[in-house]
Order: sequence, then structure tokens, then C-alpha cells
Amino acid sequence: MDKDFSELTEYLSQKFDKIDERFDEFDERFDELPKIFATKEDLKEALENITTKDDFNVLMSAVDAYAKKADTYFQEMVMLSHKVDRHEKWLHLVAEKLGIKLEY
Repeated sequence: MDKDFSELTEYLSQKFDKIDERFDEFDERFDELPKIFATKEDLKEALENITTKDDFNVLMSAVDAYAKKADTYFQEMVMLSHKVDRHEKWLHLVAEKLGIKLEY
């Protein structure tokens, strides 16, 4: 009778060893999950770094301010160009009255 139990225990031991091996495989696979899926800490970090509507509004305000400065600059350049053209015309008129030939 003892022999029957020893065979049974050996048989069950082998089956449990196989089950342990399978669980080891599952443990290894579960250890890989944090590399595949985002963890709670990853999500918290992502939420801290996410762009908000306020950030976008600040950026748009900065772009608008730059656009206004650029527009003002271009208007000043057009006015300066007209002023230079006007001065050049006057210089030609003065040179013509004085009989001087301008070279450029």
C-alpha cells in the first residue's frame, strides 16, 4: 500500500512541477507588461506635462504680439522707403537746378 502512495505522490509531484513551470512562464510574461503598457506613474507624468488651453492661449498671445510688432515694423519700412524716394527726388531736382550730374 505504501508503494501505491509513493507512486501517487511522485505522479502528483511531477504534475505540480509542470504547473510551477507554467506559472514561472506567466510570471516572466507579466514582468514584461510594464514595458508594453503605461503604468500609473507614466499616466501621472503625462498628465503633468500635457498642454492645457491656458498654455495654448499664452502661446497665441505671444504669436499675436510678435505679429503686431512685425506689422508695425513693415509699415515703418514702407514709410521709410517712401521718405527715401522723396529725398532722392528732391536731390535730383536740386542737382538739376544746380547743373550737377548725379552718378550712382
